[in-house]
Amino acid sequence: MKIKIITVGKLKESYLKDGMAEYVKRLHRFAKIDRIELADEKTPDKASPAENEAILKKEAERILTKINDRDYVIALAIEGRQFASEEFSQLVANTLVKGYSTITFVIGGSLGLHGVVKKRANLLMSFGLLTLPHQLMRLVLVEQIYRSFMIQQGSPYHK
Repeated sequence: MKIKIITVGKLKESYLKDGMAEYVKRLHRFAKIDRIELADEKTPDKASPAENEAILKKEAERILTKINDRDYVIALAIEGRQFASEEFSQLVANTLVKGYSTITFVIGGSLGLHGVVKKRANLLMSFGLLTLPHQLMRLVLVEQIYRSFMIQQGSPYHK
């Protein structure tokens, strides 16, 4: 199995990099992890809706070049479906049973994701109504992916 995590923008904070490295290391026994960081567009402080749309479109073009036709794509979006950890674990397991070899997660930049990326996604997923920095969201996501495998194993990690 392969898990691809496509993100807009570079991870800058060392504590987040360290956390990501730890969970990616733990995940290697379950799946090959491919992290793809794409350039983000600079957003002016008082950008117009048209400027924001143009930024989202440029970022979407970069994202879509990294998604294969056979990827099962889960885009993180606030309007997406929320899962309990056990449900998410079952989703990951079921995706493999359905014949997908790659699950691709997409995290947008500070403006979110363009509609074309959301339309390509097989599933829109939300971690709740709280707004989290997109860099922190990467760490939360990779921990939940790890947790999903630990749930499947019956590990006490998930209590």
